Amino acid sequence: MNSAPARHVLILGGTTEARRLAEELADAPALRVTSSLAGRVAAPRLPVGQVRIGGFGGAEGMARWLREHQVDALIDATHPFADTISSHATRAAADVHVPLLALRRPGWVPGPGDHWHSAGSLAEAARLLPGLGERIFLTTGRMGLAAFARLTGQWFLVRSVDAPEPPVPPRMEVILDRGPFTFEGEAELLRRHRIEVLVTKDSGAHATAPKLAAARAAALPVVVVRRPPAPQGIPVAETPAEAAAWLRTTLA
Repeated sequence: MNSAPARHVLILGGTTEARRLAEELADAPALRVTSSLAGRVAAPRLPVGQVRIGGFGGAEGMARWLREHQVDALIDATHPFADTISSHATRAAADVHVPLLALRRPGWVPGPGDHWHSAGSLAEAARLLPGLGERIFLTTGRMGLAAFARLTGQWFLVRSVDAPEPPVPPRMEVILDRGPFTFEGEAELLRRHRIEVLVTKDSGAHATAPKLAAARAAALPVVVVRRPPAPQGIPVAETPAEAAAWLRTTLA
């Protein structure tokens, strides 16, 4: 008697949560898991199991891939700010009638002693800086530095995984590094570079949260770029365990 074929799950990844979900599903005999990475990082941390790297060619290309590879469920576990791929996933899943879940870690919440300034975009964050300080620790990634390229009165310490490309701020020093980071390390970084303002995206990651605690301890203002909302009508899980439970129910 032949057993039923494994159900194919596609994880749009690149985050810690995506890797943990792939690990959690790796030993499930009824599932075949493929993790998809965008390929924007030169040396990404690869999840366990089957991996594809590169874009799909928009929503139409993703829908075609879902059909050709007989995907039974799609999980969007991309970065909270990867709104383009999330939009493509929503359209592709609807076109192919594949169930879709968004895996989004909770955002950061300010606490006592925090001096946060909310911004709706990188451009808005750049407009806030002249009134806040001159020495800026910029941790928004290498892709959005053009928003700060016209600021000549500020000096930027930029931290990213890969080296940024122009346009970039004219007064800038780059640190190539990736988390997890520690409170002690972040506090020393702020002190050594005489940082006056921290700029970050609300990624919600624990690995990069120590910079917020270090800024709080130093009484520094923090500009936090708000994350875009998850696509409307798509169920959302906050943890890999919740996503795995959704899969069990959906594919039952």
